Amino acid sequence: MERSMLLLAFASVLIVSSTLASAAIVEHSFHVKNLTIGRLCRQRVITAVNGRLPGPTIRVHEGDTLVVHVFNESPYNITIHWHGIFQLLSPWADGPNMITQCPITPGRSYTYKFNVINQEGTLWWHGHVSLLRATVYGALIIRPKSGHEYPYPKPDKEVPILLGEWWNANVVDVENQAQITGGAPNISDAYTINGKPGDLYPCSQNPNQIYKLKVVEGKTYLLRIINAALNNQLFFKIANHKFTVVSVDASYTDPYVTDVVVIAPGQTTDVLLKADQPVGSYYMAARAYASAPQIPFDNTTTRGIVVYDGAASSANPLMPALPAFNDTPTAHKFYSNLTGLTDGPHWVPVPRQVDKHMFVTVGLALDRCAANATCQGPNGQRFSASMNNHSFQFPTSLSLLQAFFFNVGGIYTPNFPNNPPLKFDYTNPNVSNNTSLLFAPKLTSVKTLKFNSTVEIVLQNTALIAVENHPIHIHGFDFHVLAQGFGNYNAARDIKKFNLVNPQRRNTIAVPVGGWAVIRFQANNPGVWFVHCHLDVHLPWGLATAFVVENGPTPATRLPPPPADLPQC
Repeated sequence: MERSMLLLAFASVLIVSSTLASAAIVEHSFHVKNLTIGRLCRQRVITAVNGRLPGPTIRVHEGDTLVVHVFNESPYNITIHWHGIFQLLSPWADGPNMITQCPITPGRSYTYKFNVINQEGTLWWHGHVSLLRATVYGALIIRPKSGHEYPYPKPDKEVPILLGEWWNANVVDVENQAQITGGAPNISDAYTINGKPGDLYPCSQNPNQIYKLKVVEGKTYLLRIINAALNNQLFFKIANHKFTVVSVDASYTDPYVTDVVVIAPGQTTDVLLKADQPVGSYYMAARAYASAPQIPFDNTTTRGIVVYDGAASSANPLMPALPAFNDTPTAHKFYSNLTGLTDGPHWVPVPRQVDKHMFVTVGLALDRCAANATCQGPNGQRFSASMNNHSFQFPTSLSLLQAFFFNVGGIYTPNFPNNPPLKFDYTNPNVSNNTSLLFAPKLTSVKTLKFNSTVEIVLQNTALIAVENHPIHIHGFDFHVLAQGFGNYNAARDIKKFNLVNPQRRNTIAVPVGGWAVIRFQANNPGVWFVHCHLDVHLPWGLATAFVVENGPTPATRLPPPPADLPQC
């Protein structure tokens, strides 16, 4: 018996030692400051990290600790959000402005420190103040622990593909102008692939303005695709090539073969690309999936070039046939055909017992124009947005997380409703201008959840003002996508469509245009977690709320105090 106990103790020491040996502290410094850059026939001053667009790629292994020192040398307030990271017991590092922290003001710094636990795949980081994430963003790649393998054939090379938007203007000015007028902000002037617009734009025929991916015939490439655009979902294709989707939002999927990827702002998609075509050059291209009719959008196309080793330099690349801008069937087919890899690393089965049911309407709204003012929104009012007829208003004196931790009253109200206060024919276009439904009160309203409770949410799109596909992101959690469809959700009919066996897991869901999606997750992470539309045009309008997840029963399930250098308001 004594010998068995000694052997068990020795084995435990070996396991702990092995775990510690495989983990590392990965440290970066981010200098956020002005950068002069040439695009589309003009020189522009943008806000960027370490003089790059996109910013630096962060590479870690599962189990590592990431430490990032952020020095704000820009003229604007800044925070950095680590999009999709769970932040287990480290919510102070999540980053959304006035939700988990006050902003890092110009001339100051803050160190983000957190563990990367139970996640593998592609995530990303971005600014979370104003529209600065138009240029403040980069990839965050999580590889398996040393000695662990991908649950798919090892690629010959891994390539981040970051899709972005570009304005021939200062994006802070773009947002400020929209806030003043109450109208929609100006649309972008271009899309980009890894910061480069491609050769369809003015003054972009220079090779430095076109992203090129060099490949070798017969090799396999893992493309880590990130939609860093502010306001547009995108179709992405490579001429004459197919993709095998193996992961979305850093959650492994059953392999899914497709010739087009559809990706909403905030989402990531990992695909295997086999260089199996004749040696030559092939365009990769991206353009908008624009689901809202009669709403202006950037209808341009960005493209890069896939160049095979040995291809003639004089060869004209082949161009893929992109879907129509409003090709909802193609988008829905892609989004709804993905399933989770149940025997893959970090798979979490669907929780079967639901403790909290919520039905949340998401859509546009109006805010009344001030007296003696002229506003450019519909009916002479200001654009707004809402969830369950609550239009989120950011606090100004203290972050929500600080208010929760220190029990400070008057910062938020825990009265976000489980259901919309008024039931109506949500997706009927005839309600679009119903003034009795359009005006949502401005509230800092949140929903309190019990620790470890299982939450199921029906996200219901509405036709108020305009029907649109909304990408909803929940900080701090992945969720199972049980089902999605069109029209008004009907529990008696649609619950039969639930996939409780192998649904995809995501942190950002594109709620179908004029439709609904049902998600489920376990609230096992105490803190305050932002829930919002990842179209930045909608964020200042109020398409958001927050979940306040209460502390658990043990010290290991309770919030730690804030770091000493947490920025103050």
